[in-house]
Amino acid sequence: MEQSPPRGGSEDHSDTSEHSSSTNDRSSNATNAPSSTSSNQPRRRGSRGGQGRSKSVADGSSSATRNPEELPEPMREGQLGSPEAREEALVKKPQIGDTMPVPNVPPPGPANGPSEEAESSPSSNRSGQKRRRKSGGQKGQQQKKQDSESASGKGAPSGSSSKGRSSSRRRRRGGELSAEARDQRRGRERNGKPIGRYFMCVQVREGITQVAVLEGRNLIEHYVSRPADDVSQIHGNIYLGRVQNVLPGMEAAFVDIATPKNAVLYRGDVQYDSEDIESDGNDPRIEQILKNRQSILCQVTKNPIGAKGARLTQEVSLPGRFVVLIPNSTTYGISKRLPDQVRRRLRGILDKVKPEGHGLIVRTAAEHATEAELTADMRILIEQWDRIEAQAKGLKKPTLLHREPELAVRVIREEFNSDYRGVVIDDRRLYEEVREYVAAFNPELADRVEYYDAEAEGLALFERHHVHEQVHKALDRKVWLPSGGSLIIEHTEALSVIDVNTGKNVGTSNLEETVFSNNLEAAEEIAKQLRLRDIGGIIVIDFIDMEVKANRTKVIETFRDALARDKTRTQVFDISELGLVEMTRKRIGEGLLTEFSEQCPDCTGRGVVVDHSLLD
Repeated sequence: MEQSPPRGGSEDHSDTSEHSSSTNDRSSNATNAPSSTSSNQPRRRGSRGGQGRSKSVADGSSSATRNPEELPEPMREGQLGSPEAREEALVKKPQIGDTMPVPNVPPPGPANGPSEEAESSPSSNRSGQKRRRKSGGQKGQQQKKQDSESASGKGAPSGSSSKGRSSSRRRRRGGELSAEARDQRRGRERNGKPIGRYFMCVQVREGITQVAVLEGRNLIEHYVSRPADDVSQIHGNIYLGRVQNVLPGMEAAFVDIATPKNAVLYRGDVQYDSEDIESDGNDPRIEQILKNRQSILCQVTKNPIGAKGARLTQEVSLPGRFVVLIPNSTTYGISKRLPDQVRRRLRGILDKVKPEGHGLIVRTAAEHATEAELTADMRILIEQWDRIEAQAKGLKKPTLLHREPELAVRVIREEFNSDYRGVVIDDRRLYEEVREYVAAFNPELADRVEYYDAEAEGLALFERHHVHEQVHKALDRKVWLPSGGSLIIEHTEALSVIDVNTGKNVGTSNLEETVFSNNLEAAEEIAKQLRLRDIGGIIVIDFIDMEVKANRTKVIETFRDALARDKTRTQVFDISELGLVEMTRKRIGEGLLTEFSEQCPDCTGRGVVVDHSLLD
């Protein structure tokens, strides 16, 4: 018997998308979302729609300010009234599954990815820097001497003369690595075989490529790519665009980027030189900055979804192996995911190698990087940006200047590290490209990339690792929990809804304990399903009512801990008076269900067919 009491009431929500943290936050569109307050009176089951309850009323936006259908919702960072509440709701940065940057040598096809979360660091911070450089130099000299006495394998530096050390560092691309750093890059092994928490399968068929990421034997992420994705999957691409229309009332402009739908550029994502703008105030309006038919250089930050076009920014970012270059910017930062002592060391290096006129963010993968590696990585990115600028100057019509690589290379760039015990690919051409790609940025892991011959094995790759059956379950609207409970997942135009039911779970002791254990299982499973199905935007979860406040708190903590493994930015609010949990998850694509489905021609996606003959 299901224990879901009747629900009442609904609230308006505006679509929310999160933005990567950087030292100069460009978003100017912040709104307040309703926050639910807990009543001081004890909760009684079935009393959520009762009389005399005080509720906070959200100040919703009027219909007069709604965006056109094709216009994506503007980015909104703040969802609560106070910074303390926003900080409490924000799910902390991922603990595992950190991203892997692009290699030293450019991969097959240009690569680009989102800049990492960074903390602002003033370049004038020189106090104590001399001490850190001195100790770092001593350690580096000892390590160079050690490396010169032993022969290394792939990617090991050569040359031991202290006299020619500087010139040798300039000649070598990789720089000097300590034995500890090499071991950490190589990953763990047992009996000569690599071990790791994750495993990746890449299956290639005519017209479709699928990438599955498994944790143990459980599928946690699934990606699909088709040739048509050159139009719909354009996140990270850099274009020369032409302004088609400026909308002062929406503080946005439509831009032609040579795709079927015009992209949108919001005021907060516009870059300009104040000397070129005639404005009475300090903050010029978008119609004063952009004009119709004007050519601009821009980058896609969000794929087109449904009737909405792609979202653009003029702050371009180019990722490298260890750093992210932000051209024509003053951004200067180091990834927050790194330990404090590592960030202090990297800050000293960054003070010396930071390029003139460009911003630089040090990525998480630079934890064991040397000064030579950071410098070489930065130079390649600067050369890449110079080529993009030169190409843009010779063009007049909207053109693609920089394209993301194909799906498998893109996923491996962001995911593959020493936590993976292997990558198996069933296509010979793609296997050769990926192996060469991995050998460029981490030769110690190149032997973990393997070719799978389906004909020789007698079984398809996805069938061998039971991927297909898990994908089938991920496409169902109903998900069973271990104890007999269930989840119902539904999608609407504005948000996604997840309902938690006890189902066959009747418990053993009392109702509160049964509901609490069922909700704990649901919290873990929901976090997994959001990641696997790639559900984004606003999400509302209807947990079963719990009378004990400590149980409600424990369920939210469990849910946030489970979401911390997801590299996609999420924000979770506490359980409301109606027993609902409101959350957001950054939405880049349309999700797994859209990749394997199409709209029903009979009901046009509504789910029911209306018999109009009864109205005649």
